[in-house]
Amino acid sequence: MTAHPLKLRSLTAVPVSIPLKRPVGTKAHSFRTAAFLLLTLDTEEGVSGRSYAFCYLESIARSLLPIVADLSQVLAGHAVSPVELSNAVARYFKLPGLYGPLCMVASSIDAAAWDALAVSANMPLATLLGATVTGVRAYNSNGLGLMEPSAAADEAEELVAGGFRAVKMRVGRPTFAEDLAAIRAVRNRLADDVNLMVDFNQALSFSAAMEYCPLLDEEGVYWIEEPIRHDDFTHASMIAAATRTPIQLGENLVSVPPLLNALKADATDYLMFDLDRIGGVSGWRLASGLALAAGREVSSHLFPEISAHLLAATPTMHWLEYLDWADPILEEPLRIENGMAMLTSKPGNGITWNADGIEKYRLD
Repeated sequence: MTAHPLKLRSLTAVPVSIPLKRPVGTKAHSFRTAAFLLLTLDTEEGVSGRSYAFCYLESIARSLLPIVADLSQVLAGHAVSPVELSNAVARYFKLPGLYGPLCMVASSIDAAAWDALAVSANMPLATLLGATVTGVRAYNSNGLGLMEPSAAADEAEELVAGGFRAVKMRVGRPTFAEDLAAIRAVRNRLADDVNLMVDFNQALSFSAAMEYCPLLDEEGVYWIEEPIRHDDFTHASMIAAATRTPIQLGENLVSVPPLLNALKADATDYLMFDLDRIGGVSGWRLASGLALAAGREVSSHLFPEISAHLLAATPTMHWLEYLDWADPILEEPLRIENGMAMLTSKPGNGITWNADGIEKYRLD
């Protein structure tokens, strides 16, 4: 670290929308573009930290610009201390509450602050957090939406061509028979040693989940993700008890308290953290302690560039969700070798902006 604390000078943000190579369809929403808010934290000492929020909708990315501008004025002069900054942001949003897009902004500021600290300390974020810079096991999540079985099998084959040993497909079609046909087509096309995760994206009712999830026990599925509403822990625990295939949830949990409630209810076999919702790097660190205490393995949701560093420093590290959605606006996209996300030895979280890409995809 530097001998004297860094001081925040300003926050700047740029909204972008990037076309996806493979559109992703879920029961709730179909994505053909990825809307991001790119955030840069500049300090008085000339050190910068970077992060981004995944905003889902272009309108959300645009709407957050004045909020970041306000926070830039509020936080100017503060020490780049993640705890101090988080407390200041929480006070500022005390009345509306830190949910939804406001949580995205707060988490992005926290992640950018940690990046600045790692850059200032001249070490990778993973090293700053106490980990060894190495590779993190990744599954390919770039695609496999709600498509026909043969098309899904073709796309799954493409997704493992780069050496990935796991892929995730979305389920939640109008009938379970359609989902089952697609799962079987993909499973039959993949090698036996390639893992297949399935994600319902909260599409099922409790009664449907109790019927369908146990039927997947013989289909070679690695985990079943969010079969029902993400915060219905009572019923999730019953589904987990009735199903041999592990249940995965956590990406929609905002901050640490809901995670504790999920663990108390024994609602899930695995955990998945979303950088924007769990509270940035600081929230992830707190949550990983709960996961360790509960004996739950932790995977990531979105944000593969930063999540790779965080998983490397997570005692119960499991899988990194790999998506290449942000690659066009990054100078050095995350490198994948034989299904492993390779961390570099460069200082920070590895995010530096590609000016040409930002100009091309910037939202007016």
